[in-house]
Amino acid sequence: MSFFNLNDINSKINQRHITESVSYKSLSDSVRIAKSSNKSFDIFLSHSYLDSNQILVIKEEIESLGFSVYVDWIEDKQLDRTKVNKETALLLKDRMGNCKSLFFAATPNYTNSKWMPWELGYFDGFKGKVVILPILDKSNSSYKGSEYLELYPYIDKATIKGTSTMKLWVNDSDKKYVELSDWLAGKEPYLRN
Repeated sequence: MSFFNLNDINSKINQRHITESVSYKSLSDSVRIAKSSNKSFDIFLSHSYLDSNQILVIKEEIESLGFSVYVDWIEDKQLDRTKVNKETALLLKDRMGNCKSLFFAATPNYTNSKWMPWELGYFDGFKGKVVILPILDKSNSSYKGSEYLELYPYIDKATIKGTSTMKLWVNDSDKKYVELSDWLAGKEPYLRN
């Protein structure tokens, strides 16, 4: 089992010099465009914008494992983060409605986000398919959530025993887990030997 690690992610960023340009349109155009789009995703990636470079790497890694990932500033470039209002919330609610699950990116910056707790609470009440995505400062073999985050299962990545196939796992504990694709299909984590 391993977690997403900031050192590894930052190394990939430095190798690629990631930059993502953002263009703004009117928010009412954003809502209209989003309403007309029925694109669905496996994962709504809730995160602090302070971690945008790291989030881009994480999104790409998750997608390389076969899952589709919604990130607001990538999919909806027209959103203006300086003018957040009810229309922004409506757009995000619409996007969450088209996602199967929410990954809460628990980085050192998540406490600075005003939107992440709102997204977590909304999605939990709406669909209940919420997991914590720990992004750790160093390589740790275990994770324990803080405060309300410990109420939710967490994601890690590991190979299937006897293979080199990397998978994402939803964990209730070190011994109680299920493969992400099975969890998205309705299976709950169960006790493993």
